[in-house]
Amino acid sequence: MADKYDSLKLENQLCFPLYACSKEIVRRYKVYLDKLDLTYTQYIVMMVMWEEQELNVKELGDKLFLDSGTLTPVLKKLESKGYVTRERSKIDERTLIVTLTKSGEDLREKALEIPVGMRGCLNISNEEMVLLRDMLKKILGEMGDVA
Repeated sequence: MADKYDSLKLENQLCFPLYACSKEIVRRYKVYLDKLDLTYTQYIVMMVMWEEQELNVKELGDKLFLDSGTLTPVLKKLESKGYVTRERSKIDERTLIVTLTKSGEDLREKALEIPVGMRGCLNISNEEMVLLRDMLKKILGEMGDVA
């Protein structure tokens, strides 16, 4: 017979292995990101910028599930490193536009080793990785609808 508190056991939670795994993966990224003088948050911002080239802070935050309070210091640091510029929209001064610079684009080449190195940290097949990524994206997508 199941204990009425089984649902509260750590071993029965989805949140804990997700949290612990995320923390460990980010920790392993550090080895590669230190070579580029980037934090993990700066790296994910740069990945979006490499794809988009230019977008506003709200769009960037939506893509990364980050609020402007978290993004602002990250963007200031990336701007001080010369990887992005930030300027007010000429159409609506309330909107801050982030644009990738030439230096930011050049950093993309150096970052190519990161996914390769990280792939070696995970002892799962490509198929398992795709399945896991797709399941997590589905969960994130559904959570975005709830808020």
